[in-house]
Amino acid sequence: MAATLALMWAQRAEGVGRADPSLDEMRARLDELGNLFPVPADVTVTQTNAGGVPACWLDAPGVDHSRVLMYLHGGGYVGGSARSHGELAARLARATGARALVLDYRLAPAHPIPGALEDAVTAWRWLLHQGVAPGSAVLAGDSAGGGLAAATMVALREAGDPLPAAAALLSPWTDLTGSGPSMATKAGVDPVLTAARLAAMARDYAGDADLADPRLSPLFADLTGLPPLLVHAGSAELLLDDGRRLAEAAGRAGVAVSFEEAADMPHVWHIIAVAPEATAATGRIGAFLAGQLA
Repeated sequence: MAATLALMWAQRAEGVGRADPSLDEMRARLDELGNLFPVPADVTVTQTNAGGVPACWLDAPGVDHSRVLMYLHGGGYVGGSARSHGELAARLARATGARALVLDYRLAPAHPIPGALEDAVTAWRWLLHQGVAPGSAVLAGDSAGGGLAAATMVALREAGDPLPAAAALLSPWTDLTGSGPSMATKAGVDPVLTAARLAAMARDYAGDADLADPRLSPLFADLTGLPPLLVHAGSAELLLDDGRRLAEAAGRAGVAVSFEEAADMPHVWHIIAVAPEATAATGRIGAFLAGQLA
C-alpha cells in the first residue's frame, strides 16, 4: 500500500517524474484532489468571510459546534485551496468532534510574505470574535500549511492574542532554507517533492525576505509558550527533518510535543482518503486534538 499511496499522491498532486509543471498547472492538479476525494455528502459546506479572508465551514452531523478546527492547507504557499484539502479537513474535524474552518489564504507569488500569515492571524481573531473560546479551538495544517500554523501561533503569542488549545502539523514545511539533512538523504525516495521545486516555491513566498526569517521558517522562531503539538512526518519525504527538528525545538522550549515518523510514508500521506494509513493517522490526530479541547 505504501508504494501505491506514494504513486497516487505524486501523480495527482504535483506530477513528479516529469518536467516541473507551470504554476497554473500545479494549482489545477492540486484542485483535482477535490474531484478525486470530495468532501463527504453528509458534510455541509458553507462559504464564509473570516474577517476578509475567504473560507468555508465544514459541518459533519453530530459534531459539537462550539468546537472548531481551523485548517491551513498545503501547496507550497503558491497553490492549494479549501477545495483541494476539503476532504482531509473534514475528516480531521470529524475525528476531532469539531466543525472545520478552512481558509483560502492569499497565495504567492502574487502575495508573498506576510500575505498568508496575515490572513491566518486575521481569521483566528475573527473566529474568536464570533464567540468561539480559544480553549475550544485547535489549529491544523499540512506541508506549507503546517509551517504556517506554527508561524501563526508564534505571531499570535508575540501580539498577546489567545492561542489555540493545541495544534497538529502534518508533514510541516518549517525550514525554507532547506538545511535539513533529509533534503539530501531522502532525495532518492521522495515521490512527491524535489529540492528544486521547494527552493522555487520558497523564493516565491519569501519575495525579498531572508529565507531564515522566522515568519517564513518557524524552525528558527522562539517557540516558547506554544500549546501542545502533534507533529507527523513520513520516512519517505524530503521534509522529514523539518518536522523532526521543529518538534525537537519545541521540546527544548518547554512545549508539550509528540513527534510521529510514519514508516515508508510520503509527504502528507494523510490526504489519500482511500488509504488505511491515512485513515489511521487522521484518527490519531483527531484523538489528540479532542483530548486538548475544553
